[in-house]
Amino acid sequence: MKRSLIAALCLSTAFVLPGAAMAKRLTEKDAATFLTEVETTYKDVWEEAARISWIKATYINYDSNWLEAKISAELTEMAVEYANRAKDFDTTKLPTEMRRKMDILKAGITLPAPAGPDAAKALAELTTRLDSTYSTGKIEFEGRVVPQNETELLMRELRDPAKLEEVWTKWREVSKPMKQDYADMVEIANAGAKELGFDDLGQMWRSNYDMDPDAFAVEVDRLWGQVKPLYENLQCHVKYKLNEEYGDEVVPLDQPIRADLLGNMWAQSWGALYDIAAPETPEGASLDMTSLLKENGYTPLKMVKTAEGFFTSLGFPPLPETFYERSQITKPEGRDVVCHASAWNLDNVDDLRIKMCTEVNEDDFTTVHHELGHNFYQRAYNEQPILFRGGANDGFHEAIGDMVALSITPEYLQQIGMIDEVPSAEGDLAILMQRALDGVAFLPFGLLVDKWRWEVFSGELTPETYNEGWWSLREEYQGIRPPNDRPADAFDPGSKYHIPGNTPYMRYFLARILQFQFYQAACDQIGWEGPLHRCSFYGSEDVGAKFAAMLEQGNSQPWPDTLEMFTGTREMDGSAMVEYFRPLMDYLEEENKDRQCGW
Repeated sequence: MKRSLIAALCLSTAFVLPGAAMAKRLTEKDAATFLTEVETTYKDVWEEAARISWIKATYINYDSNWLEAKISAELTEMAVEYANRAKDFDTTKLPTEMRRKMDILKAGITLPAPAGPDAAKALAELTTRLDSTYSTGKIEFEGRVVPQNETELLMRELRDPAKLEEVWTKWREVSKPMKQDYADMVEIANAGAKELGFDDLGQMWRSNYDMDPDAFAVEVDRLWGQVKPLYENLQCHVKYKLNEEYGDEVVPLDQPIRADLLGNMWAQSWGALYDIAAPETPEGASLDMTSLLKENGYTPLKMVKTAEGFFTSLGFPPLPETFYERSQITKPEGRDVVCHASAWNLDNVDDLRIKMCTEVNEDDFTTVHHELGHNFYQRAYNEQPILFRGGANDGFHEAIGDMVALSITPEYLQQIGMIDEVPSAEGDLAILMQRALDGVAFLPFGLLVDKWRWEVFSGELTPETYNEGWWSLREEYQGIRPPNDRPADAFDPGSKYHIPGNTPYMRYFLARILQFQFYQAACDQIGWEGPLHRCSFYGSEDVGAKFAAMLEQGNSQPWPDTLEMFTGTREMDGSAMVEYFRPLMDYLEEENKDRQCGW
């Protein structure tokens, strides 16, 4: 997750003022003057807003919440005043670059508030309270108080179904009080979106992809269709393996899988189930990354340094010294912080940082690569005009580090001295299964979070049906169910950070698709001829140069133009992911041939 310029400036809110009455027909010169004002102002106010947001995320208390709510209300008035003024130029003939900047101003706000003296303040208070409720949430388990980040570890490590259900259920008690605040926030933000000319906030979010909003909804369904068979085969295999582990009473084969059994608080990635789902592998042929990290003396800092080393091997300059001085790499003692991993550029130039509560395990090793991908991308486009300092689309930003993480192959681990010998190809299925349990398992969750919000924003779901709609989508797309009957006042979507944190989520689904598309393109550039999953482009400065050229474009042109620079195609495509996992797909189809798949 990254803090983008517009999102951070607005701190996820915006205040809509009516457009100024037109005394004369606006010209291109007027537009140039207006855009200069916008970019100069944003450059001046960005750093203060970003530093306040950083303090609030790394030192949560009454004062930091107050500061964020205050700056949010102030800056959002500015942001959507500019959005409304940009609307005044809708009929003015403008050069392509200027028109693009106007479009970014109108649609690049996460949560707009309508006109009115109290709307921005109310929305800022709601979003701050929602975020803090999540981040300071705690449960009681086995006689001790457990903070949010530790609940995730419990879900990963516990294997007693009763205890898993207890932790899962108690964490969702934390999100219950969010429900009314969330409904109030939706009402305000929808009104703001309508004043900006959109049908609802969902349409506004979908308008940020250089295509018609309805066409974008069709496009993500097309991409899901490409990878759906892979997910369905994985889900079937995992269900049968869980049945072998827990029996018919806990895992009946004719029902969706219990969500609390999948090794993750939100059942979005299933890597913790590897020992249950793993294919039979000759001894010594597979790798346990978490054990390797610990055996090689890795610390959270060494994990970050290693991830940085991958990027510098491609020719990217090292991170500045201030990155290590100012980042939150591990959870500090004695205060509440937002542990959800994120990457920051506080001065929008090179005050790069990550914020994590890093543990030494495979998941966080991958996450570190992901977050540094944001940082190297942020720095790559820092000479663009300020309105173009963002990803080509938000999926690009999420995919960069994940693409690099695919190069963490056995050959790469040998190159950096983590292993002495590269295991034989007999262990490849194990590696692919591990990655599928994380990446393939995530796909439908990455898709449905915003599908749920689109239904909320359009009014198809009301506060009374929020939870029902959530679980309907989770069953439809993931084939999972809650471990118990959910109470009428439940707000289970709020148990996931990105809902109270108001971070659009479709970017993560797109990132999974683009991650493999970028990776395949990089492997093609180095002339790789073996199985795709064995390719590592570590140390290829030729790939790095072409990659940097793409990153440097930021959001200055439509994303198909930027995609074409690196991949040679203008269309997002799930076929690279299918090709990467082809050996695993063959294995799963054979395993599943006599099983009752589906749900």
